Amino acid sequence: MMQAALVTGSSRGIGLGAAKALAAEGFAIAVNGPQEDAELSAAVEQIAALGVPVVAAPFDVSDIGAHDAALDKIEAAIGPLTTLVNNAGVGVLQRGDMLEVTPESFDRCISVNTRGMFFLSQAFAKRLTGRERSPDLFHAIINVTSSNAEAVAAPRAEYCASKAAAAMISKTLAVRLGPEEIAVYDVRPGLIETDMTAPVIAEYDKRAKDGLTLFPRVGQPEEIGRIIASLASGKLPYTTGQVISADGGMLVPRF
Repeated sequence: MMQAALVTGSSRGIGLGAAKALAAEGFAIAVNGPQEDAELSAAVEQIAALGVPVVAAPFDVSDIGAHDAALDKIEAAIGPLTTLVNNAGVGVLQRGDMLEVTPESFDRCISVNTRGMFFLSQAFAKRLTGRERSPDLFHAIINVTSSNAEAVAAPRAEYCASKAAAAMISKTLAVRLGPEEIAVYDVRPGLIETDMTAPVIAEYDKRAKDGLTLFPRVGQPEEIGRIIASLASGKLPYTTGQVISADGGMLVPRF
């Protein structure tokens, strides 16, 4: 049997970087996006070129009722899943004063970044705990949260709230699934060059060079992907519940 991973939000950005890194480790991959489109198809082709089994898994993670059917289709195509990477996420509808945040923007962040990952993790964990698992395979849930789970970005208050809640979900999952020997990790990217950060990445790159991060540059999706693949492969044995701050040292206290 081989390792098999569902990576949500993997048609681009950090998710695609993670899918490629996992494929390089020999994982079968389910590539996810909210709908079946050219971007998802292109991502599937990139993973297929790496020589591992791959399946397109178009579904909206915020649609809780779609989770079980999506997992059924994935496992029918590539075999029993060993790994869930909760990477899908959305930003705010508009940056600005938190006193002007709309319920629509708040609910959107919570729906995808928090509620969706909670219930997809629940559905995945029920599958793992409800069946025999090979002791030779490492089983894990890896949640991609954010440095904003800890550090405030005042113009994106609702995003910060959603990621802080997701970070606590990671801890509670680790406690619940530890006796099952299912590892849970919280990967917190900092300033990463993706489509989501494109409008502000030039500003952040300058701030990184000016000392905001200890490494004087922004990070790349493939770097986060390699971290995720290392965790999913069990390369940090006898660990669970850890926060991996993938932020170039941005949140190291200093004066």
